[in-house]
Amino acid sequence: MTTRDLDPIETLTSWLTDARSAVFFGGAGVSTASGIPDFRSAAGLYASQQNTGRSPEYLLSHDCLMNEPEEFFAFHRTNLVHPDAKPNRAHTALAELELSGHLAAVVTQNIDGLHQLAGSKTVYELHGSVERNHCMSRAHHAFGLDEIPDEPLVPICPLCGAIVRPDVVLYGEGLDPATVDASIEAIQQADALIVGGTSLNVYPAAGLLQYYPAHRLVLINLTSTPMDSRADLVIHEPVDQVLGHVSDLIHDTR
Repeated sequence: MTTRDLDPIETLTSWLTDARSAVFFGGAGVSTASGIPDFRSAAGLYASQQNTGRSPEYLLSHDCLMNEPEEFFAFHRTNLVHPDAKPNRAHTALAELELSGHLAAVVTQNIDGLHQLAGSKTVYELHGSVERNHCMSRAHHAFGLDEIPDEPLVPICPLCGAIVRPDVVLYGEGLDPATVDASIEAIQQADALIVGGTSLNVYPAAGLLQYYPAHRLVLINLTSTPMDSRADLVIHEPVDQVLGHVSDLIHDTR
């Protein structure tokens, strides 16, 4: 039987069973099952900001941080910081696949740190992480999320008095070159590329898929993406359910 005779879950299971350097490229949809809203769905962050007069793009921008820090931190803390969120089945399945030698790396657009909390070791965070913070002075004093007090609203470095900002890529800022380079290298060396929970509308992150040179490009997303026609396998189901099922099948047959 060839993979063409299998259903999508069986096909993905077969490909990942054979894989030794697969890469997972994920977006906001990976964390929705953990209670973290995505950006562009009907229940997402963008929809919730309609008719407020302030766009998420501005409230999460470098300009807003510099010019209206109170507005920036009020929005950031309310919408991007989720200290009680726990990894869901997508996160734990990816950690299992890495541990068993099928997955080489996770490349994520998310900033919630849930991949690491689930046990993934090689994680490239294209947009940074709310778990890390640093002051905006030349000293760049670093602070974990648990070190940021609730008050004042705009956190101040106790060592130098500068504002302490989250280590995330804001609108108007560039991606970290070292993280981009490491992500590209992992994607170029992958024997399967699994893309999940992302609309692939956010650039330059979505542009990294062009570096994948092989077949076995898999897209898992509830809605269609601009890359569906180029994929070798498309699954329009919740990414946590798909990855959890596939990981269970792989590890139950070992």
